[in-house]
Amino acid sequence: MSIPEFSLRLQEGITGGFAPPTPSQIVTITGIPTQNLLNITAAHRPKGTPSLQDAVPKSISAQNDHTAALVTELRSILQDLPTEQPPGSEDIYGLDTSIAFGSDDFMWQNGGPQGCGGGTSFVQPTDEQKAKFKRAVEIVKELQAKDA
Repeated sequence: MSIPEFSLRLQEGITGGFAPPTPSQIVTITGIPTQNLLNITAAHRPKGTPSLQDAVPKSISAQNDHTAALVTELRSILQDLPTEQPPGSEDIYGLDTSIAFGSDDFMWQNGGPQGCGGGTSFVQPTDEQKAKFKRAVEIVKELQAKDA
């Protein structure tokens, strides 16, 4: 099983209001099927500090079926989840986290490009959909934690 070409961005800290949100973590993962690799970069903002601190980028092999299965599961989950409408209106999943996933044939993003600025979405997820989104976040963190 090989990984598809994709790009993913997870951001923790998406809720704002009058001021834009202050991210506490940004993780980017890029799938490179020709090399069977995932390139992962993470930036974290320790509590009480004003800005994100970059982590060392790493590449992990996607040759084992477990890694490819996680990417497949993540995509499958996101395909079944709604996003807030209008975009960026409300953190409908309640985790202060957004995921942007893109591949040649599928794009999905919650939280809007500038986070959630307050407002109400006319689309609301079910409890089952909220649990699926939580699982999607767990998958990204599991991929991020893998050793190079």
